[in-house]
Amino acid sequence: MEHRPLGRSGLTIAPLMLGGNVFGWTADEKTSHAILDAFVAGGFNAIDTADVYSAWVPGNTGGDSEKVIGTWLKRRGRRDDVIIATKVGMWPVHSGLKAANIVAACEGSLQRLRTDHIDLYQSHRDDADTPQDETVEAYDRLIRAGKVRAIGASNFEAARLDSALDIAKAKGLPRYDTLQPAYNLMDRSVEGPLQQLCLDEGVSIISYYGLASGFLTGKYRSAEDLGKSPRGAGVKKHLESERGPKVLAALDAVAQALGATPAQVALAWVMARPAVAAPIASATSLEQLDELMGAARLALDPAHIARLDAASA
Repeated sequence: MEHRPLGRSGLTIAPLMLGGNVFGWTADEKTSHAILDAFVAGGFNAIDTADVYSAWVPGNTGGDSEKVIGTWLKRRGRRDDVIIATKVGMWPVHSGLKAANIVAACEGSLQRLRTDHIDLYQSHRDDADTPQDETVEAYDRLIRAGKVRAIGASNFEAARLDSALDIAKAKGLPRYDTLQPAYNLMDRSVEGPLQQLCLDEGVSIISYYGLASGFLTGKYRSAEDLGKSPRGAGVKKHLESERGPKVLAALDAVAQALGATPAQVALAWVMARPAVAAPIASATSLEQLDELMGAARLALDPAHIARLDAASA
């Protein structure tokens, strides 16, 4: 399995990252553990979660996904062959990127994950009310203590990521080695200054919404299809857009040519983009996971990429 670097951190991952947002939500613990086992057995090694997952679900409080991953890590008895990434800053219990908040949130995540270190600790969203040097200095203390190996940013605009990198360089502090933005055939807003900054500075992109809330699986073709899933509301805007049908048609054509599925083609397109280490995708069944993992074995030739680029432009 090909491995790609996470910035300059020294960490490497296979080109698909498993999203843990569904663990303890639409996938119970038993199913989640089976998915995690199959993912690693398939040659993949990177799992993404956040302390806020899944506080939005009635009956959940946050930290639910981390707890499921933690029981899995304890059960399997091995830690060093997987990369665990989590995030801080969006959970109301630990909101924002002030130093004290980051330190407290890290301790909570370590306990729930049942581990002594987080491989990639990410700022879940920018916090304009906190000086960036305070945030990075807090991460520096965690790295020096051996509790964090590398840091990343999520949902940052180009100017703010650039200034954070400048501060880290000027003060000799840890820098953000990854960026986690939305990126898919229906949302290419990362392209331009943000993607160029990542290329120039050696920051790896690990993107979310690789399947545009399920739209790029091809399962939503009509208004009737929208009512069949809780994701319907998030998919409606894509289905009704001018580009949506064009993108689905291009995905269908490329998938047919390669003997693949639209979802596999959509993820393979993201994997082929500049600066991308891996897209993040989640699964609630072994069947879904098998389809997702197939994307990493799919090679898109320049003509396929050009066709998808044109449809999604």
